[in-house]
Amino acid sequence: MKKPSLQQLFVEFIGTFLLAFGVGVSIAEHGFAIPTILVAGVILGTVVYTIGPISGAHINPAVTISLYSIGKITIRQAILYVIVQLLGGYCAMLLLSALIGSTGLVPVDSFKSAIGEIIGTFVLVWGVCSVVLGKVEAAASGLTIGSSLSIGIIIALSGSFGVLNPAVALGIGTISVVYILAPIVGGIIAAQVYRWVLK
Repeated sequence: MKKPSLQQLFVEFIGTFLLAFGVGVSIAEHGFAIPTILVAGVILGTVVYTIGPISGAHINPAVTISLYSIGKITIRQAILYVIVQLLGGYCAMLLLSALIGSTGLVPVDSFKSAIGEIIGTFVLVWGVCSVVLGKVEAAASGLTIGSSLSIGIIIALSGSFGVLNPAVALGIGTISVVYILAPIVGGIIAAQVYRWVLK
């Protein structure tokens, strides 16, 4: 399988940057209130429609690693996608810092926050897999995945900040062991279970 094109890597960078920056601005304005949940879902849904046909619109290392775990992408594609996604999050952090300063979110690594991130990301990747594995029509892909993110955030907020994305965690200053690893764990579980139920 050929390596990802520069165009694919570029749109993954742009999509991740937009999501991290939009979430960061919303948090600074509203905290983790309903507007941030809607902002995240709408941005992700829009990105899926606009760049999905180009790169698949992962814009999340947890999604990329989860799809790799079920053989939907190659290891080379996964590594390059994760690199540009983290770069997108980092650039969002730089711009957010320059424009509004810190989001004020201080990550706390705890069992409760880990469970929140795992379950929330499970919901997100469950929606992603329904599209990737062909159970949702392409015309509904953005709505399905954007809604899955919003629902996942709502559920995760019971225990964590509901970030569900290591690149966004970097962008909004919530980078920690839990906010890096828990979404990956939740995503891999969702991908494996979704593939299993289709057998």
